Amino acid sequence: MSQLFLLVVLWGILVNFKITFWRESMLTVMRAPSRYVQGANAILELEKHVSSIGTKFYVVADEFVMNMTKEKIEQAFGGDTSKLVFEEFNGQSSMTEIRRIEELLKMSGCDAIIGIGGGRTFDTVKAVGHFSKVSVIIVPTIAATDAPCTALSVIYNDEGEFSEYLFYPKNPDVVLVDSTIIAKAPVRFLVAGMGDALGTYFEARTCLNTKSANLVAGAVSQAGFALSKLCYEILRDYGLKAKLAVENDAVTPAVEKVLEACTYLSGVGAENGGLATAHSIYNGFTILKQCEKTMHGEIVAFGTLVQLILEDQPMEEIENVIDFCLTVGLPITLNQIGLTDYTSEELMRVAQAACKEGETIHNTQGGVTVTEVYNAIVTANAMGEEYLQLA
Repeated sequence: MSQLFLLVVLWGILVNFKITFWRESMLTVMRAPSRYVQGANAILELEKHVSSIGTKFYVVADEFVMNMTKEKIEQAFGGDTSKLVFEEFNGQSSMTEIRRIEELLKMSGCDAIIGIGGGRTFDTVKAVGHFSKVSVIIVPTIAATDAPCTALSVIYNDEGEFSEYLFYPKNPDVVLVDSTIIAKAPVRFLVAGMGDALGTYFEARTCLNTKSANLVAGAVSQAGFALSKLCYEILRDYGLKAKLAVENDAVTPAVEKVLEACTYLSGVGAENGGLATAHSIYNGFTILKQCEKTMHGEIVAFGTLVQLILEDQPMEEIENVIDFCLTVGLPITLNQIGLTDYTSEELMRVAQAACKEGETIHNTQGGVTVTEVYNAIVTANAMGEEYLQLA
């Protein structure tokens, strides 16, 4: 053998040892919000749960949510509006919006920020809180994503395309979930939340099996994995009952269980369990204009199906996920996520975007190629179409 060949072999051994040693020597890390509050009319007790972490609060929400909740927030503070400053969110969690609100917060004299609404509002507020070094309080009015509890933001450019993740040294200080408000939101939001939560267990399982880092740069803990598994079990056992209740503006025990699964278990489970293919597939589809009106969790649900096919999981498990999606109304085909007309070139671009350097899809055992991801997408779609015909 040539000296060059021997050097290449030796280098491969050293690199493999370094990777294996790093994976085996990672510390287990477990993080969560400092306080999680959930229940009917919880928003009316907001001041009770935030008074210890701030004296003046900068409240951020979009126009619709602001009109819906402003009086309740003021009521929660006993009508003392001197403790509150309200600002409308422009709808996009971009660095442009983050910097705008950051400057306004500095001028307000507030020492805490409250985000009310949905995922992009929270992503913006968490970023502003981090850069401004103030306490962060999250109040969801929908259960469409698991963003409330996580110490990260998904950042988009001003056109709405995925740009990057921002990671923070700590989780929100308080997450308060008012089940009465969420039950009155359109049921599509809750279903999308179940779609986002659906991937939690399967992505955490991948990271655990491949010894990949979770979202807080640590090894997957047994607690984090257990939360992700419980999340899936609750969705499977109570998802339909919760959906039917919310369709009738009702709060039932099933609704409370599913809200906790979509908000806390999914958020803490994903952060401590890690992400894999499902969320990378979502990021890939953000490059297509046809998917702009499709919700995050709806695409993640389809991405979960893609992941199971990419990993060649047992057909029984894939069928269970498809059955769940059909039961609660989550998409299992490209048509259902907005691609009524598409080309193979567009799907290849999605696969390429999903496989960008740094994407969590690379936590897959053995790694993936763009072609493998493309093939998994078209196969997932074909399988979904087949099951829709049988349904």
